[in-house]
Amino acid sequence: MPDIEIISKQLVDEVSQAAQASQRQRKNFNFHQRDDAICHRLLNALEPGTYIPPHCHRAQAKGESIVMLRGKVGVLIFSDDGKITNKFVIEPNGETFGVDISPGAIHSLVALEKSSVFFEAKAGPYVPLAEDERFEWAPTEGADAAHEYLAWMENQFR
Repeated sequence: MPDIEIISKQLVDEVSQAAQASQRQRKNFNFHQRDDAICHRLLNALEPGTYIPPHCHRAQAKGESIVMLRGKVGVLIFSDDGKITNKFVIEPNGETFGVDISPGAIHSLVALEKSSVFFEAKAGPYVPLAEDERFEWAPTEGADAAHEYLAWMENQFR
């Protein structure tokens, strides 16, 4: 009989607590093996204050699907020059509770509530972002300007 992993309130709580304890204010819990070349399946916990630089995944197989389990997350879609082309909120009991992001779409996520957790699926294996998947107009994580840019992104949802 194959092993199973129950996606329970306890597991979501544990991943949230790990995110709160993390310097980056986010944490994922992988259901896949790290070197799984087919499909990555994970819980991703975000806390307010975490900065996910706008980025894209150019490989045609690298679309990603996100379904909210708890909390509230703002989704930002950008043009190549850094202008916002779409923005919306996803939350489990809201009108919009998930998103499927096509390869090449420049995007970022903003945690709007504590203990926000979503389920994510995307093609494996893990490959770090290439230079052409990052953008000069968006500060890198850890850069001095990242705090100001994150505040600007958060303000898009106030």
